[in-house]
Amino acid sequence: MSNPELLVIFTLVNGGIYALLAIGFSLIFGVARLINLFHTALYMLAAYGIWYFVTQLGLGLLESIIITVLAVTLLGVLSYKLFINRIREHPAAVLLVTLALAMFSQQLMLVIFHGHIRMIPSFIPGFTEILGVKVLNQYLVSLAAVAVIIILVWLLLAKTKLGIAIRATANDPEVANLMGISISRILMITMGIAAALAAVAGVLIAPARAITPGLWTSPLVMIMVIVVLGGLGSIKGSIIGAFIIGFIETLVTIDLPRGGYLGMTFVLLAMVIVLVVRPGGLFGVILEEERL
Repeated sequence: MSNPELLVIFTLVNGGIYALLAIGFSLIFGVARLINLFHTALYMLAAYGIWYFVTQLGLGLLESIIITVLAVTLLGVLSYKLFINRIREHPAAVLLVTLALAMFSQQLMLVIFHGHIRMIPSFIPGFTEILGVKVLNQYLVSLAAVAVIIILVWLLLAKTKLGIAIRATANDPEVANLMGISISRILMITMGIAAALAAVAGVLIAPARAITPGLWTSPLVMIMVIVVLGGLGSIKGSIIGAFIIGFIETLVTIDLPRGGYLGMTFVLLAMVIVLVVRPGGLFGVILEEERL
């Protein structure tokens, strides 16, 4: 059995990044009823962005983070405005277009930066010893950032007029429209929030992962498993599902020989078991009576 403290730490780190991506994915699905395969490509572009601004242009860390998050968020909004919004009534077309956008982004990064692995130094070097385990300060910063962002998203959805409008649109767009809520505006804002979450996830993971043009593919599968496991359109389910998947992936990777290659197998197995018992996922609804 692996070191329990190490298992907890890596579960929180991996689960936290997955949670940020899954929340955005669920928001888009819950509000717009769209499956956006371009979502994790934004995460990949953010990782490249922070690497480029810090290591190639020599910009300050805070400045690089702000520029990267804003640029990727704008790109996500533009992708919705220029492409997705025009075909959002056709789910199959949305799948194909967003997949095409993701693959185009991958090829663009391959052309510009080639296939070489890119690395970025830790934002905060060094480590802190917790319960006898040396934890990189970068991981602690990532955990703190994830916790703050999840709380902010919850406050936004639960305590603000915008959050009420988003939830009303998710539950019943026609009624929301009759209440004077601009559906097109809410969809645009939701896409912006989701893109910003993907951008932050990409920035946080950049110092801990090898940055390559294919960085978006594995998280996409994981995020789709998480939102199905937690329940399509359920933010709570996405967060809990993310940490469940993070735990399974970490446990398999640490404890089993060649575990790094088996993680996806066990993750998919967990999803199948849950769906056999609860077809709507852990917190999903089979009917359309409640979302978010």
